[in-house]
Amino acid sequence: MSTYLLAIDQGTTNSRAILFTSTNQLVSQHEIPLGQSFPQPGWVEQNPEEMLSNTIACCREVLKKSRIHASQIAAIGISNQRETTIVWNKITGKPIYPAIVWQDRRTSDLCKQLSSHPICSKLQQKTGLLLDPYFSATKLVWVLENVAYAREQAEKSELLFGTVDTYLLWHLTKQKSHFTDITNASRTLFFNIHTQDWDQDILQALQIPACLLPCVLDNTAHFGNLDETILGQSIPITGMAGDQQAATVGQACFHAGMVKATYGTGGFMLLNTGAHAVLSNNKLLSTIAYRIHGQVTYGLEGSIFCAGTTIKWLRDTLKIINTAAETETIAQCTPDTNGIYLIPAFTGLGAPYWDPDARGALLGLTRNSQREHIVRAALESVAYQSRDLLQAISLDSNLPIETVRVDGGMANNNWLLQFLADILQLRIQRPACIETSALGAAYLAGLHVGIYASLEEISQLWLSNKECIPHLPATQADLLYQQWQHAVKRVLS
Repeated sequence: MSTYLLAIDQGTTNSRAILFTSTNQLVSQHEIPLGQSFPQPGWVEQNPEEMLSNTIACCREVLKKSRIHASQIAAIGISNQRETTIVWNKITGKPIYPAIVWQDRRTSDLCKQLSSHPICSKLQQKTGLLLDPYFSATKLVWVLENVAYAREQAEKSELLFGTVDTYLLWHLTKQKSHFTDITNASRTLFFNIHTQDWDQDILQALQIPACLLPCVLDNTAHFGNLDETILGQSIPITGMAGDQQAATVGQACFHAGMVKATYGTGGFMLLNTGAHAVLSNNKLLSTIAYRIHGQVTYGLEGSIFCAGTTIKWLRDTLKIINTAAETETIAQCTPDTNGIYLIPAFTGLGAPYWDPDARGALLGLTRNSQREHIVRAALESVAYQSRDLLQAISLDSNLPIETVRVDGGMANNNWLLQFLADILQLRIQRPACIETSALGAAYLAGLHVGIYASLEEISQLWLSNKECIPHLPATQADLLYQQWQHAVKRVLS
């Protein structure tokens, strides 16, 4: 039997393909940067066709690097940035508008208008989510209302909607598959996480034609076959999940009470809550962690909009660092921030504040402030925001949390991991493979084709290569966090 698994990981900043063995060994990988455009303040767009061409190029390059023939690949899994909204023509396959990215805040006013609609009071109960521009629903409404002829074409069943997974799948299967998986569906704000289907009441209230929507499948399912013209071989696509849920699988967080945190463009902390959805009283998101063989597992999630984005801002806009990697050395050599707090609300604040109109701030500057203090403050902001999330998760779940498994690009920063342990006052573990979103997609694909017999078998493959325990006294961690809380209050709208 073929034992290689190909993972497609379409993130916010990069398109990536990774080839794994069945024992989670990374064979080869290739990534291509993905552009973003900012047409107006608060708007974030990407080119769907660039996503597709990058994805295909990455897959071809991975095979070339590994010298593996496509016939040796047992299955393909897809992981993707969630909530990002794409609408395309059913016949031509062409997008009618650029992808509206999850970070985009253009629908803030629309959300305010909808807040008085009777459906608003039912959104959290039905979807587990909050009314916010972050999710797909208002992005899709915006496209239907603002792109010429979009609503007319939609009502004639001439258009299709999808998050990034669905758009890629449609094209990789040469227009044979219009599917999504349940985790991506659960992030749209019009999917009922209890009935596990599109919610007709919400669709009617938002005037979204149901004919636009893809069919929803388990995370392990036969989504279709990669067309043979792409890699010279037809390969089944049998795993799919939104990036954070894929990372949950990649981190083997399969039991209630297990937590993973991903630090990439944004930051995302997800707690496995088992077979029961926990509706938050602290502005967290109740979401679907995964569904396998029809059995659903729920999660409680908090989202930080800016993590790696903050470091990118230091590098590309302020130009006070040359590479993201040098922030680790700078932080190690800088004893503190000299009283500086950086609030990275570049596109508002996510959980637990959900304030789309909050704006970033650099507080505590004096004539003695230096670039090193700002760099350290940027890294510290990730830990403080993580504590915001952890406190809310603890209050909502009542589950004992002792360890957080971390991944994403920023998890390579050893200084940050130690500071996380200090501020959270928890054990932090980094896995041997930090490409956990891609790995999770590969695991899901492998489950469906029989490479793995169970989640328990997958959990045995998880290995830690770095562990941090708190060194900072709890009283000192509490004091630093209290000062952060005071700083955040100054930017809230």
